[in-house]
Order: sequence, then C-alpha cells, then structure tokens
Amino acid sequence: MTRKLFGTDGVRGLANAGAMTPETAFRIGAGIVYQLRKKTKHAPRVVIGKDTRLSGYLLETALSAGVCTWGGRVMLSGPLPTPAVAHLTTSMRADAGVVISASHNPYFDNGIKIFGKDGFKLPDEAEAELERLIESDALDHDRPTGSDVGAAERLDDARGRYVAFVKQTFPNDLTLEGLRIVIDAAHGAAYRVAPTVLEELGAEVFAIGVDPDGKNINEKCGAVHPAACAAEVIRQRADLGIALDGDADRVIVIDEKGNEVDGDAVMALCATRMLKDRKLKKKTLVATVMSNLGLERAIEAAGGKLVRTAVGDRYVVEEMRRHDYNLGGEQSGHMIFLDHASTGDGLVAGLQLLAMAVREKKPLSELASRAMTRVPQILVNGTLKSRKPLDQLPKTTRAIAAAERKLGKNGRVVVRWSGTEPKLRVMVEGESESLIRTLADGILETAKTELGA
Repeated sequence: MTRKLFGTDGVRGLANAGAMTPETAFRIGAGIVYQLRKKTKHAPRVVIGKDTRLSGYLLETALSAGVCTWGGRVMLSGPLPTPAVAHLTTSMRADAGVVISASHNPYFDNGIKIFGKDGFKLPDEAEAELERLIESDALDHDRPTGSDVGAAERLDDARGRYVAFVKQTFPNDLTLEGLRIVIDAAHGAAYRVAPTVLEELGAEVFAIGVDPDGKNINEKCGAVHPAACAAEVIRQRADLGIALDGDADRVIVIDEKGNEVDGDAVMALCATRMLKDRKLKKKTLVATVMSNLGLERAIEAAGGKLVRTAVGDRYVVEEMRRHDYNLGGEQSGHMIFLDHASTGDGLVAGLQLLAMAVREKKPLSELASRAMTRVPQILVNGTLKSRKPLDQLPKTTRAIAAAERKLGKNGRVVVRWSGTEPKLRVMVEGESESLIRTLADGILETAKTELGA
C-alpha cells in the first residue's frame, strides 16, 4: 500500500491543509476508536496531548470529536511533551494516546502521533491498517447514538503526574544542588514541566524558551537552534544547558564552555558508563545509520557493539524491543532509555547525563571530549522535482557505489529520502573533509540531473 498519510513519525504537514485538516483529524480519532471497540469491552479511553502551536486547538477539537463519534472517552492533557502522553497512556490504563505536534518543525506545521496502550508508537503495519480504514466508508455508518456517544474531560493533574514520573528516573541518592543549569524549552510543550523538574531536584535554573505565543515554537531556540541555549550558558556562567525541541522528545546538551554535545556524544557518554556498570543490556547500543562512525568505534573500544537501524526513533525502539536492548537513540537528540520510558524523552535523557556528571564530579566539556573521537561527517540536502526509489536511479546508485569504494573501510555513505519533506539527504563520512564534501556534492548533483531538477 502507498501510504498517503503516515510518514516516519505519524502524520505531519502544513496545518489546515493537505493531510493536516480537521476533517482528517476527525477521521483519525474516529478510526482509532472504531478499531479499539473491536478489542475492548468498555468505552475506549484515549489520552490526547499537544504542544503549543496555534493550530493545536483546531486539531485537538477535531480529534476529540472523532473519538466521541464512535463512543470513545477523551482525556485532554493540554500542552505536554510527547513522552508525557506516552506515560499517561500507560499509567492511566488508557487504550491509546495521541499527540498533536510537528516536533521540531515551525509553528505553521502540525502533526499527529499515535501510541498504543503499551506506550509505544504504532508499528508501520498498524498505521497502514488505520489509513485504509480512514479512506474507507466504514466510519460513516452505524455510529453510536444517544447514551453511547462519547465524552471528554480535562486531566487537571497531568503536568504533576509527568513531573513526578520524570523525577523518579533520577537516582534517589543524588541531587542537583549546586548546579547552575540553563533549560531551553523551545517555547514548546515542556515550557512548564522542564524548569519545574530541575528546580525540584535542587538545581539553580535559568529558563529560556518558556513564553509560547502559538507561533514562536522552535523559532531560533531549542534543540533545532541550540545557539540560543549556548549563549545563555555563557551569560549565566552555567554548568551546562539542556535544549529541548517543540515536543521535548529530543535533547541537545551544551557544555559549560558553550559547545554543543549532540545525541551521538550523549549516547557515547551514557553507553560507556552503562557498560562499565554492567547495565547496558547485551553490551549493545542501538543507533541509526546517521550516527557518526566515531560513536561505533567508541562503543567497540569499551567492549560493546553498535547496531544500526533506519532513520527514525520508532525504528530504534522497535529494534530495542525486538532484541531486548535498553539504550538507543539518534544523533539529532532522540534518546530512548527503555528502563525508564517507552519513547524518546529529552528530560529523562538530560537527567541520566546529569546523574553521570554529578557522580564523575567533572565538567561536561571534559567528559564529552573523551567520550568519542568524531569522524568528519557532512550532510547535504536537495529538494528535487520528483521522488523515486533509489533503485530506480541507476546513475545515482553508481555514484554512491563509487564513493563507497573510494572511502573503503574508513568512511560511510548514506543516501535517503526525507520522511517528512520532499528532500534527498546525502550523508558522507571519512577522514578527509575535502573528499567527503566532493563526494556528497557529486552524489546530489547526479540525482538532480537524473531527476531533471
């Protein structure tokens, strides 16, 4: 089946257009409950959360109406991080959870992510089945009426529940007292909970990106634009900074010198520490094909191994569940600690790193500098006229093969279509920065020529 709605992370697009209209949101809500009614003996319970985008009101109302149409019970959390909704879904024994967010995208986009009752994102086949249902006319007939119509309620204590959950992932024998921490919530879903968690654990907190107006989410701030957090770390002479994205499922950390510590470095730090403490299951870290070769070398040097997946935190989680691993993530900052959470959680990841820093009693810059030796990596993107599978582009595949031969064992080439945008992404790693630049540009130009862009 050619998927029209669901991409690598739910449905996403320009709000109130295309796939992100209230009509589609209504049918998604209706479809979720239609399916659940076949599996449950009670009125299906669905937690619905959102970030701070202006269009969140529009889509929240439509989704809720769809759930109620088929007799479901809606529990509205208001603005909360994506991982908070996953947690609430399981802790409140709900049958599904839905997040209205376009994550790191600008405010005019929005998206819908769905969690099962176990707190994990729906697998590809479940999304495909839901998409078939939405496109059919089954949702338009024999709807419940009278007392069987659904209802909605607000979860007034949703924030407090999540704050308590996140705090308990931090070791009981440690405190953040004496630490000066900058938190950048990207004017997004964590604008209230993130500063609260850090303050209640004892840190002196300097919060930025905590004044959402519906349009400023991710705007020159947060994990997408960590320079704002870095500048505040320097200004406040803080020990470190934590920059979240709009729905707070990913994190970029800033050391005390204002340097960015990305997801690869955080994974290297946490995985090697867990290996040392014998807490990394099967001595294995899961990352995507985009993670730096230096991460792989660091894990192997510490006595572990790295397993790679396709891009997307859902594929990382699926691999972890399939083989019973407990740590995985992405270079972009998605970090999954399955001992604590069922999905990427920027706050939980930040606390795990903070716990390690407190125990080590060393500045983050020192810890990060010895965590891994990064191999030069370049990523180039191109928006092309049409989108075809790479195996249907013979000239491009030959250019990729030639680049791989030239790099040998000292480099990697990853070429893929974006899951959320009409872009071809070309990543090349190798010891020579000039060589990888030439190879990456050459592959992209070949693809443009072959597709007539």
